[in-house]
Amino acid sequence: MSSPQKVIHPRKLKYEKTLLQCLSTFKRMLVITVDNVGSKQMSDTRHKLRGKAQILMGKNTVIRKILRREKKMDPSLESLLNVIRGNIGFIFTNGDLIELRDAVSENRDPAPAKTGQIAPTDVWVEPGPTGLDPGQTAFFQALNIATKINRGAIEILSKVRMCTEGEKVSASAAGLLAKLNMKPFFFGIKVNYVFEGGSCYPAAVLDLTDDDIMKMFAGGLIQASCISLGLGYPSIASLPHLMSNAVRKVIAFSIETAYKLEIAQPFEDYLANPDAFKVAVGPAAGEEKKEEKKEEEEDDGGLDFSDDDE
Repeated sequence: MSSPQKVIHPRKLKYEKTLLQCLSTFKRMLVITVDNVGSKQMSDTRHKLRGKAQILMGKNTVIRKILRREKKMDPSLESLLNVIRGNIGFIFTNGDLIELRDAVSENRDPAPAKTGQIAPTDVWVEPGPTGLDPGQTAFFQALNIATKINRGAIEILSKVRMCTEGEKVSASAAGLLAKLNMKPFFFGIKVNYVFEGGSCYPAAVLDLTDDDIMKMFAGGLIQASCISLGLGYPSIASLPHLMSNAVRKVIAFSIETAYKLEIAQPFEDYLANPDAFKVAVGPAAGEEKKEEKKEEEEDDGGLDFSDDDE
């Protein structure tokens, strides 16, 4: 007997159709991460982007399966397949990527600290009154936080760091921040990658200006010329330096020998009479110094600072 054919859920078929339609309709795409982002925040973002872009979320296994099949016809999808990790989604658009990135990233909501959560930033508790009754002093003592009782309430004496960036939030830190009614973290949609023209690159590239690109190009050109000169291998990058060194050698050869060249004539004239190339200092400079000295004497206010004790 043949094994029964596996039935694909209609929802997966609908998602596949939507994803392929978006890939063919839109020219650009943002790959986003939605860690700790609530449903209301996602709904507000969808409403804001209505008519400008389309947000598509889905399971990574389903997305990988679709991309692996489609990359046989479109090999450029291989670069997109490599970034399908974590709680990700897609934002498809034909508009400006920078404007879309800014519109998506600006919506950030405060959130409380949860036990076991990776802290995105350091969290500090400032000294001062907490509003908690003295019966909860033992909770602060267990955390080695110096406190005192002031007007019937607990007061923290010094600044305390409760969470460290990149580390998990402890249960005690989460409990204390909850008691203090603090929401130290701000979470929102994070743009990680951009997929455009068959290439997938980090979203930080969107912040590069023309000056940044020219500086990077100039730095690479300098490194290429240094390698070429060090290896003695001529290239377009090292050609200006090779020509400059050759001209200097030709000028030096002309000066040391009787063979005259027009390009070496200014250097020969300088060596023959260096004084002729000195810049003459006009009398104006001396006059300016005299005028400044005279003004300083007038600024004494008519007071005599000479020694009168004689």
